Amino acid sequence: MGVKIAVYFYSTYGHMYAMAKSAVAGIKEAGADAVLLRVPETLPADVLKAMHADEAQKAFAGEAPAKYDEFGNYDGYVFAFPTRFGVVPSQFKAFLDATGQTWSQGGLVNKPVAIMTSSAMQHGGQEATILGLIPFLLHHGALYVGLPLTSGVLGDTAEVSGNSFYGASTIAGGDGGRMPSANELAGAKFQAKRVAELAAKLKA
Repeated sequence: MGVKIAVYFYSTYGHMYAMAKSAVAGIKEAGADAVLLRVPETLPADVLKAMHADEAQKAFAGEAPAKYDEFGNYDGYVFAFPTRFGVVPSQFKAFLDATGQTWSQGGLVNKPVAIMTSSAMQHGGQEATILGLIPFLLHHGALYVGLPLTSGVLGDTAEVSGNSFYGASTIAGGDGGRMPSANELAGAKFQAKRVAELAAKLKA
């Protein structure tokens, strides 16, 4: 049986949707099956409109929704979501908080998981957001997969870029107008590919 990796994403303006799609490409490059799943929005429609996010979300509103009862059914996982003041956004956290049944059944035990995120500016809480979710993975018995130096996307100071050893990331800009760069998308692709490769080894 082949390896199947789930990419759970939550996106407001499309930045993390782009990173999630790059993650899917990396998973497929590793020869595994990728399932892209959208964690639902919880903000009211009028708030989204005031944030100018209602139009942007139409681009990914048709992606398959994440379901609690399927959460433990995959061989590996990628979580993609923006930071909210240095912590996991409530939308994604609400989904994870409802995964107690998966936890009780050991659904994530010994399975590789990667986290990627975004912020409006450099030093906008990206690393803190990723580190803040690692206790959740430890409680589930999962294995965290970061972004190593061998990825080739770290350390270049010639341009402004996200990505760190903790995981792939992108900088959206104060008005959300900056979409992920080629280097940031490459980080997402590499990290997700690594998840798929490790999942295959663990499943063998």
